[in-house]
Amino acid sequence: MTYKKKSWKEKLENNKKFPKILKFNPKFPCGKALIKMGAKTGDSVVLAPPLEVDEIMKKVPRGKLITINEICKKLAKKHNVMFCCTLTTGIFIMISANASEENKKINIKRITPYWCTLKMNGFLNDKYPGGVKKQKKTSRR
Repeated sequence: MTYKKKSWKEKLENNKKFPKILKFNPKFPCGKALIKMGAKTGDSVVLAPPLEVDEIMKKVPRGKLITINEICKKLAKKHNVMFCCTLTTGIFIMISANASEENKKINIKRITPYWCTLKMNGFLNDKYPGGVKKQKKTSRR
């Protein structure tokens, strides 16, 4: 049996296991980041669906920026929990960015402005399609 690789759009629309609400454990892959944000053992943490991450990214006004931390705060508030997993949110941001590029290639006009989403420290993300150079060029539009 052959395996068909999923498109970025298919990955973005895969909400089967989300949202998940968990009790925080410092051993979580996002544990160190959440501890820096003030998380304590047993605090509630959401793993939000990829489309919810994409939705927040699409709402960033032209000329404005958002960080992964701000996205996580919005998701935590939406799901009535204390924290949001920064690791899964970061993965879903990357999926959204790649799905946008995939959509551009097939001439879909309304894409997610992923170049407006910055890393935790406020820096551009070199792992986005086209890297930092393309991000800087796109952000001037």
